[in-house]
Amino acid sequence: MLQRRSPCFLRVVELEDFFDLYRKDRWPTIFCPGCGIGTVMNCFYRAFSELNLDQDRVVFVSGVGCSSRVPGYIRADSIHTTHGRALAVATGINLANPDLKVIVFTGDGDLGAIGGNHFINASRRNVEMTVICINNNIYGMTGGQASTTTPYNALSSTTPFGNKEYPFDLAELAVTAGANFVARWTVRNVKEIIGSMKKALTKKGFSFVEIVSPCPTGFGRRNKMGDPKQMYEWLKIKTVRREKTKSWDIDPVDLNIEGQISVGEFVERNRPSLAEVLRSIKPKIEQT
Repeated sequence: MLQRRSPCFLRVVELEDFFDLYRKDRWPTIFCPGCGIGTVMNCFYRAFSELNLDQDRVVFVSGVGCSSRVPGYIRADSIHTTHGRALAVATGINLANPDLKVIVFTGDGDLGAIGGNHFINASRRNVEMTVICINNNIYGMTGGQASTTTPYNALSSTTPFGNKEYPFDLAELAVTAGANFVARWTVRNVKEIIGSMKKALTKKGFSFVEIVSPCPTGFGRRNKMGDPKQMYEWLKIKTVRREKTKSWDIDPVDLNIEGQISVGEFVERNRPSLAEVLRSIKPKIEQT
């Protein structure tokens, strides 16, 4: 009866179901109050647990940035690479041992800037991995500099008069390059995030889930949203379902430039992964 009456108690019981995924000795996390990365971690733990994946058959890869610290709190094998090289390392792991499930945690700076070329080509080659990008629109760890996804005219430590560069749309980029599964949500869409993560984790080929997350410290304070509540309200105002935008007379690029966040599941394909293609030609190679 106590479990039925107390929603809080129910949440604790649910969390205990995947406590074995936590590295409890490394808590508390380094993330600032109001940061959305904790929400993303919670969603991932739930998706991973509900799929009953084997921790011994998974390897996590990350680069540099706040989001890249996530694997350090997960009880599984992981590789912390240099800035921007997570997908390159993940590609090597997948091709060397295709039986391992490769999961990458990255951010907008790590993935879209220094790692942009790896992102485009991993999508194009359909390398089998799940990439979870936590996009906070800023270089949060290194001083609040503008990143490739910083909204047009937004303030940062390197754009005190407003960002005059047009931002990347990471999800649309992955779709165009050829990824098998692409989704984008904000941290407000917890149920949808879990659902898309589960699809991404079980999808063959390259799967990409982008989650737009608040950074009250690096982005919010400079843009008059230092209170985390203000940032969450901002996300609510800026978010629009992708299916609605299809009827609008507006280019997705212009929508992104105007600061709107299009959310939803963008594409689901079934192209063979790079490892599958290479395995299919192995007999021919052996005969030559």
